[in-house]
Order: sequence, then structure tokens, then C-alpha cells
Amino acid sequence: MEIDCLFCKIANGQTATDFLFENDKLVVFRDINPHAPVHLLIVPKRHIRSINDLTEGDNAILAEMITTARRMAKKERVDASGYKLLFNVEKGGGQVIFHLHLHLIGGWKK
Repeated sequence: MEIDCLFCKIANGQTATDFLFENDKLVVFRDINPHAPVHLLIVPKRHIRSINDLTEGDNAILAEMITTARRMAKKERVDASGYKLLFNVEKGGGQVIFHLHLHLIGGWKK
């Protein structure tokens, strides 16, 4: 855990965040500044700074993040209508919190 990392604190239960899903590797919660009716964050519990800091050993956590996103899209009922999965990478790519996380965004009306 990084000392000043907000997502490390959230993932380790040090904030009053409501988890929609949790297992031993990751947590899922709603974005506090949503860009769509459904805007979830899928966050590994282990601190990984960004996509650029992944190693070959991190392939399993990426697969689990995507699989969990698919399950959460179904649970949130946006699987059939469609949704976006988004990683922001580094400051120039829009990353604000430097802890790997996947955005699940959807729920727009037709």
C-alpha cells in the first residue's frame, strides 16, 4: 500500500466507501464524479501505479478486472444496451489518481 494513495485507502477499507463487489484481489465502487448514469471503478487491492507499471505477472489481475467489469455491467443492467471500459494512462491520458483502475461507464438512454 502506498501511504498517500486514495485508492489504496479505499481498497483496504480505510474510508466509508460502499463496495458493490469485493474479493481478495479487487473492489468495485461507484465513481463520486460520474460521467454517465452508471460509472463504476474496478480497482485492484494491490497498488499498481498505472498501465505503464504492469509486469508480465500482472496479466491475471487485468483479466480479473475485465471479467469483473463484464459481470458488473450485467448486474447494473447495461450489458445489453452497451457500455465503455476505460483505462486512463498517465497525466496526459487523463489519469488523476495514480493507482490502476478501470472505469465501467454506461446507462445512457437511446
